Amino acid sequence: MQDRSARHRSRSAAAVLATVSLFVAAVLTGCDADRDGTTKGASAGQRRPSARPGPVWDRSPESVAAVGDSITRGFDACSVLADCPEVSWATGSDTEVRSLAVRLLGASGAAARSWNHAETGARIAQLPEQMARAAKEKPDLVTVMIGANDACRDSAQLMTPVADFRASFEASMRQLRAGAPKAQVYVSSVPDLKRLWSTGRDNALGKQIWKLGICRSMLADADDMSAQAVARRASVQERVVAYNETLRKVCAKDLRCRYDGGAVFDYAFTGKQLSQWDWFHPGRNGQARLAEIAYRNVTSARPPA
Repeated sequence: MQDRSARHRSRSAAAVLATVSLFVAAVLTGCDADRDGTTKGASAGQRRPSARPGPVWDRSPESVAAVGDSITRGFDACSVLADCPEVSWATGSDTEVRSLAVRLLGASGAAARSWNHAETGARIAQLPEQMARAAKEKPDLVTVMIGANDACRDSAQLMTPVADFRASFEASMRQLRAGAPKAQVYVSSVPDLKRLWSTGRDNALGKQIWKLGICRSMLADADDMSAQAVARRASVQERVVAYNETLRKVCAKDLRCRYDGGAVFDYAFTGKQLSQWDWFHPGRNGQARLAEIAYRNVTSARPPA
């Protein structure tokens, strides 16, 4: 029979061993957590909060800056060969268009807290400078529509190379992040220039305006259906598709950037949506459709597929 001291030492050792066992079990259980932040085998009431960050995208931005080209300036929407920024899909004040800024901020809010830094004729190489100006406004949201002029050159051979297009867009994003690191970016796809040619070529007046030099790589000799002309238009179309893929990929690398999923490229503009002067740029109705697409994508809970 053990004496009292021996029995006491035995009970103490057993207690220590039990404590160590419980500690090891707790550590192993803590390391065996599911990917959603809960612990395997834990009941619903014992779920641990997820360590994932919340959604970055704010569906209700309170200020908007726009960068891009003639479409965002409302070119040829009000009069021939002239800007009309009041009908811009992004920041315009026109009540028929109801721009993205108006839809988000209301008319008075848009007037006070939206800025249009787009330039008619701009190509992607000019975008970094526009982004730097936009960043100075400290906007909640920056809209981007660029690339049509990189494909719309005097000849298909002069189109901006895809590698250069990518480098300029990446530089643009760096410029924005340097001045406005938390600004959200909504990137529109480049419109389908071939579809615009196909739609506008039925209008005799529009084709006369095209002869002044609008997007010659696509629109020159609009009725020429020779193999050479068909191949030229196809090469422009392929380049636009490549530009859009570049916009998508670069945007995807930034947590606060949302690409439109090709919505503008896919939109089937009709004569009703095109400028009544050049039958190529969006008119008031077309600008309103662009505003609808942008608002739907900016306020969506999920980014476009």
